[in-house]
Amino acid sequence: MHSTPPASPPALPREPRLLDRVRQALRLRHLPPRTEAAYLAWIRRFVFFNARRHPDEMGAFEVVAFLSDLAVRGRVSASTQNQALAALLFLYREVLGRELDGLDDAVRARRARTLPVVLSRDEVRRLLAQLPPTPRLVGTLLYGGGLRLLEALRLRVKDVDFARRQLVLREPKGGRDRAVPLPRIAEAPLRRHLAAVRRLNESDLARGLVGPPLPGGLARKYPHAPREWAWQWVFPATRIGTDPDTGRRFRHHLHETAMQRAVKLASQRARLTKRATCHALRHSFATHLLEDGADIRTVQELLGHRELRTTLIYTQVLAHGPLGLRSPADELRARAGRPMAARRRAGRHLGCSAPSPNPSHDYEPLRVLRRLG
Repeated sequence: MHSTPPASPPALPREPRLLDRVRQALRLRHLPPRTEAAYLAWIRRFVFFNARRHPDEMGAFEVVAFLSDLAVRGRVSASTQNQALAALLFLYREVLGRELDGLDDAVRARRARTLPVVLSRDEVRRLLAQLPPTPRLVGTLLYGGGLRLLEALRLRVKDVDFARRQLVLREPKGGRDRAVPLPRIAEAPLRRHLAAVRRLNESDLARGLVGPPLPGGLARKYPHAPREWAWQWVFPATRIGTDPDTGRRFRHHLHETAMQRAVKLASQRARLTKRATCHALRHSFATHLLEDGADIRTVQELLGHRELRTTLIYTQVLAHGPLGLRSPADELRARAGRPMAARRRAGRHLGCSAPSPNPSHDYEPLRVLRRLG
């Protein structure tokens, strides 16, 4: 009689891979998708730099060597090196549960102090005139409200308030919602644009497409919201995309590279000598407000800066030179062109006499000698 073999124990669930653990830790802390992609890319690069060794087998020595190589051989900027450091610190602290000591030995990249590129008002006008209708509307919002590019492209219909003439930015960089002005010049074109977007949305719904994904867990709370008009993108893309998490097809917002290419081409057509970008329109918004006398604290709130020193950089690029000063060289031609009578009046106003064309005639000791002689 044959005995039945004992049943094999159930297979243990396989431990998730390292990058899956990192991804799960990032999403648990509600970090943005771009931060998730950047951290994962730096962790992969760190592993390949160390011959594919597992990070749990390495420590501060390998991290210092990697960061120093970025600064010395890679010649990366300080912000890039700081991002790599933040990714590796997150890996070891939040995922592997280890602290790294001795990171001060790494060679740090030098932080360059650069001034923002600011366009003049005429250059902004020429740039916007060369853009197609939809990119021109986006550019007008960037310059008229000081928006970042993704803040403008991620606008939803419910975030546009025509009555108050403002745009409400949800979950911007820094995580603090804020309101920015809606330029009057953009109101009529924006209404016409939204009418066309609504027709496109109705066509998508008739084809069975679902609206854009909702942030956070709102999709579970409001399951029908993606089909509502208020949640649609203000600037939808021209192509249909696929959600990598759910696999459903939907229309995403306009991609930032499409806007960047349009601005670059418009800059060439306008024959601008400056490096005109989408972010240069935001710089121009802040600088022109300060030139018009706006309070710097107000500009700070409109831009969404946490610290005032970030906004103070725009005082370096005001009109008439740095800090709004006029160069003394500009006075040379002005003084040379003024008549002698005006210069004498200016001298009396300051409590002194202006020199005459022939100094010897007004020199008091010479007049005394002539009387005596």
